[in-house]
Formats: sequence, C-alpha cells, structure tokens
Amino acid sequence: MKEYVSLAEAAEIIGKSKETLRRYDRDGQLCAVREPVSNYRVYRKKDIQSFMGERFNDKEEQEFTNYEKAEREYTVLELFAGAGGLAIGLEKAGIKCVALNEIDKWACQTLRKNRPHWNVLEGDIKKFDFTEYKDKVDIVTGGFPCQAFSYTGKKLGLADARGTLFYEFARVVNEVNPLVCIGENVRGLLSHENGKTLQGMISILDEIGYNVVPVEVLKAINFKVPQKRERLILVGIRKDIDLKYFYPKPYKKIYNLKDALKKGELFETDVPKSNGAKYPKSKIEVLDLVPPKGYWRDLPLEIQKEFMGGSFHLGGGKTGMARRIGWDEPCLTLTCSPAQKQTERCHPDETRPFTVREYARIQTFPDDWYFEGSIANNTNKSEMRFQ
Repeated sequence: MKEYVSLAEAAEIIGKSKETLRRYDRDGQLCAVREPVSNYRVYRKKDIQSFMGERFNDKEEQEFTNYEKAEREYTVLELFAGAGGLAIGLEKAGIKCVALNEIDKWACQTLRKNRPHWNVLEGDIKKFDFTEYKDKVDIVTGGFPCQAFSYTGKKLGLADARGTLFYEFARVVNEVNPLVCIGENVRGLLSHENGKTLQGMISILDEIGYNVVPVEVLKAINFKVPQKRERLILVGIRKDIDLKYFYPKPYKKIYNLKDALKKGELFETDVPKSNGAKYPKSKIEVLDLVPPKGYWRDLPLEIQKEFMGGSFHLGGGKTGMARRIGWDEPCLTLTCSPAQKQTERCHPDETRPFTVREYARIQTFPDDWYFEGSIANNTNKSEMRFQ
C-alpha cells in the first residue's frame, strides 16, 4: 500500500488547493515530511486520514459555512444589486455591504425592507458619482448586462465601452479603486461577438489596473442551489497587491427540486404558501397531459402541432416549452415569465407555475426575505442571483 502522497495528490484527496495545503503546513495543521528515498516533501496517508477525520467528519457544508477569521472586516459595493441574492451571500461570508445600487424601485424597496441598515442607492448608475468610496471599499461587484462595444482599435480602452453598462461597471471600479472587482454575466458572453466582447472587458480592466483571473463558468447546482443556472464570473485583482484567487470547489452533492420545496437538509420546513402566476384554462388542459420531467414532445402529435404553432417546424430541442419539472431533478433556470410558452416551469404535481416563495426557495433565499411589489414584480426578480 502506498504510504506517501505528493502535494498534488494530497490536495486532490482533501479537496483543497495546493496553496491551502502549504498554508496548513506553515500553520502546523497538516505537516509535510521528507520521503525517505526521494527526499521530496510529501504527506503520510495516515496523517491525511487523521486530519480529515478531525476536520471533515461533520456534514460537508462545513466547507461553505465556516470561514477563517479575517484580519479585519472587508467591505463591498454592489452594482445592479437586484433583490439582494448576491448581497446575502456576501453577508453570510462576513463581508459588509457599504452600498448597493439598483435602478428597479421594487428591488430597492425589497432591499430596504429586509436590511434597513443597508445604504441603497436607487436610480440609474449613470447618474451616480462613486468617488466618495475611493480606497474605502475592498470589493466592487456587478451583474452587468452583456452589450457589444465599438471596436475602434486593436486593443479596447474604457472609452470604447462608453454607452454600455459594462462601461459603468468599469467606471465605478476605476473611481473606487477596490482590491478586487467581480463581474457576473450569462454563459453566452464567452461567444458574444465571437469572444471579442469578453476580451474587450478584460482589456479594459487591464487598462484601469486589474489583472483578470482566468474566466470560469460556474454552475449553481454545484454550490447547493437546486437550479440549473450557469453564470460566467469575471474576477479582477488590483495589480499592486499580491493576491491569488481560487474559484470554489464544487460541492459534492447536487440538490433537487424536492430539496428546495420540502423540509430537509436545505430548509427546516416545507415551502411557505404564497401567490403565484396562473395559467389560462387552455394551457392547463395541455400541461395536464405532460408528466413530471416531461415537455412538449410528451404530448400527442396533434396537440404538439397546435400548441407549438410555427415553433413545431423549427430546429432545436425547445425543451423549455410545456415543461413540467420533476421532484428528483434540479429546476431549470428560472425566468422572468414562468407562464409564457417559451419559458414554462410547471410544478411537478399541480398544473401551475411556481409561486413567489417557491421561486425564492429554488434560489436559496431565506424564507424571511420579503419581496416588495406585485407577483409580476417578484417573478421578474428571477435574476436575483444565487448566493
């Protein structure tokens, strides 16, 4: 039996980065030794087993709920804040929200209702000057929309993005000068304008003094969120600081719709009752024929043609149409219009869209997070961002 393992092998076994293991070694938590024959620094398997037994015997969520005590309190300025999903996650990580900017009035009322102490800056980002936060904020975040730039040269500068919301994101980063900036966008940004838009963003962040970490697309289902949502993450580190950024490792368990709406590991009770959108009678008659985890192809052929209309003859799977979610699968990405033909998200047992509180649960919002506005306003916050 192999007695020793290398640094890379130990990191793989424990599920941590090599840099984390080196820190454990320096701190005396898990010490490397000299292998007798090669004299390389390695780890004894029995030491790793003992370490894992002491540190990871409890539930896996320890990795996501225990944070090493920081040397000081870190702060964040959030742009395009929505209904607060990202802000809640940052709060749970021990990061203080200094201010949040959002243009939607109902989202702003939601933020104020749930966190009266948060400084909510309501209005168009273009009208705000953020220089008062210069060198006073550690992190700037923002889920800016994806828009093309004006390509005037080989290397884009900040001026080329003028008129887009990424320009506003970069402008605020430039004004505030945080240690780290984090942008969030849809996966499609990778291929938008054949990748030129993303490269333009990276070029602009480089111009204003930030090295961009290799971009990754993170899947919500890998981080305790029972929803098949993917988001591209753009992380910039200020060039004058020595900081290495590592993306979080995927959680070992994938949660399903049942975990979101029923009492279990994720929530202490079944989902609270609330209002939701309604289907018209004609749609109910069609969706009654669709089984859990089914969609339009499970309908009789004549009903398929009638329901789909011109879309029936188009290419693509169109798997979101007449879609009923199953209890034993993560939900499809939630949309702003859960009752429309292209974006149905039908309840597994009842022929109806998900309610407001079900929407919130699927995105792991706490049950006491209250949403201001009408049902349409609340489901329109489906871009609330996972925590």
